[in-house]
Amino acid sequence: MLPSYARLTSSSDFARTTKSGIRVTTDHFVGYLYLQPALTEIASAKAGLIISKAVGGSVQRHRLARKVRHALIPVISTLPANSLLVVRALKQGEKFEATEIERLVGKLNQRAEKFTVKP
Repeated sequence: MLPSYARLTSSSDFARTTKSGIRVTTDHFVGYLYLQPALTEIASAKAGLIISKAVGGSVQRHRLARKVRHALIPVISTLPANSLLVVRALKQGEKFEATEIERLVGKLNQRAEKFTVKP
């Protein structure tokens, strides 16, 4: 389970991330990373999930959500501070591998390095 400080809960944050964030696609997931401007207080990255009914029934969706959340725990610390991450499961997302989440976050981090200002 993701700690409460690392959960993305606001619908406006989900909308901002999916519309204005960096996007990366893998076989079963789409990842969005929104880099917030530097705030006075440094906060950890936050993550949220979007799993539609196209994935399957309630049991399948919740099972996938638990697996994805569990896979996000070790990699969320690698994201830039104050960033927002949204992982969207595609229709065939029930075929889940934890390494796919790691690859997704790795690709997002690589793209984010291009957008960060280096002194």
